[in-house]
Amino acid sequence: MFPVRRLMMAAASNSVSLKHGLSLWCPHSGSFSRAQPKSSVSFRSFRRSYVVASSAFANENREFVIVGGGNAAGYAARTFVEHGMADGRLCIVTKEAFAPYERPALTKGYLFPLDKKPARLPGFHTCVGSGGERQTPEWYKDKGIETFYQDPVTGIDIENQTLKTNSGKLLKYGALLIATGCTASRFPDRIGGGLPGVHYIRDVADADSLISSLEKAKKVVIVGGGYIGMEVAAAAVGWKLDTTIIFPENHLLQRLFTPSLARKYEEFYQENGVKFLKGASIKNLEAGADGRVSSVRLEDGSSIEADTVVIGIGAKPAVSPFEQVGLNSTVGGIQVDGLFRTKIPGIFAVGDVAAFPLKLYDRVTRVEHVDHARRSAQHCVKSLLTAHTQIYDYLPYFYSRVFEYEGSPRKIWWQFFGDNVGETVEIGNFDPKIATFWIDSGKLKGVLLESGSPEEFELLPKLARFQPSVDKAKLQSASSVEEALDIARASLQQAGASV
Repeated sequence: MFPVRRLMMAAASNSVSLKHGLSLWCPHSGSFSRAQPKSSVSFRSFRRSYVVASSAFANENREFVIVGGGNAAGYAARTFVEHGMADGRLCIVTKEAFAPYERPALTKGYLFPLDKKPARLPGFHTCVGSGGERQTPEWYKDKGIETFYQDPVTGIDIENQTLKTNSGKLLKYGALLIATGCTASRFPDRIGGGLPGVHYIRDVADADSLISSLEKAKKVVIVGGGYIGMEVAAAAVGWKLDTTIIFPENHLLQRLFTPSLARKYEEFYQENGVKFLKGASIKNLEAGADGRVSSVRLEDGSSIEADTVVIGIGAKPAVSPFEQVGLNSTVGGIQVDGLFRTKIPGIFAVGDVAAFPLKLYDRVTRVEHVDHARRSAQHCVKSLLTAHTQIYDYLPYFYSRVFEYEGSPRKIWWQFFGDNVGETVEIGNFDPKIATFWIDSGKLKGVLLESGSPEEFELLPKLARFQPSVDKAKLQSASSVEEALDIARASLQQAGASV
């Protein structure tokens, strides 16, 4: 989903100290999830003292502990390695059964039919998504990184700097990096959310379960018109299945797409056999005689047959059991500052779970996207291990790539950078290109491009970052996407930015 929200910085963020450090006070007794007293140890002294604190640990391999097994965890691990601080010092503990991987594959290439070369592990372990080395389980072993799989953290004793896992392990940490991501929003069991044949996608096991259903499916209903809905529907077309997307909004991806832009994508999906039920509310999911889901009942009393249902209605930050670290009540997630430090000395949060100050737009937000997961993890670890104190300055970026399997009538690939505020100018006919520009108070705030060239995609973040003044009428008069981008590029050059 598109989680960037137009909210002013929450007052809670003002209480986040810029001098976080690691408390060296480690009493002999303490209870899990108890709050830690305030520490006067500065962040700079933390970098000097964490080794001293860890020297008393039973296992000195846990100077640093990462909780989580997604993109952020993998990129954080790589950054520790790059700084020579992983071997014998770093531990990763995760509920996942696999080493960290590039999660976006689960709703894209992983769902392709078997005859269309689907993605499979170890092919998409981090950090291949950004052109880096493939970090297989052997990679972590070779780098001296301790890993605990399928053993989620269930408790934290902040005073004693200790984690408790589901298996009963007690893990001491010197510095803790929370990279737990999100969990899928679910339908309640009372309306059929837990029926066999009803699927949610957050990990490999979820995707494997969905593939097992798709292999036998005839009628698929997808609930939700956001990223997951669009990507799963594209995969279902590859399986040649009767596919319907149901959502309460007026058009696809309402948090980002304009009505006109959404219509272009909807028409393409419809040309490929996908049906839409817009503005629809679901009453419940119904089971057949075999106990599996058999239909989706709408509030208007009608029903849609389905032997497989995919729920893609958003996600919630996975904050448990770290609630006492400090939550943001407005955007959700764990509140951090511009270096990803929580209010508790020595505890950090990155990726989807972190509520951070979005410097460019002066507001606090959460971003549920792989690009932010990668960048926030790298920024946090670099700040932790070095004298780097530059505030995280993220430019919101979203993309989707679908219909990329063999035999597809056309590949869809769009990118968006910036903020979708103000008026819009749309250029192009989706043949294959189309571009949408967001202009607010005469300045270019955001831009979305479908099927651009590498050079054109490379221009987008520069436009969104520098926000040049642009002549709206001139932009509207462009006869092609290429001409519109040239006009925007000229505005950027006039503003003195390098292109």
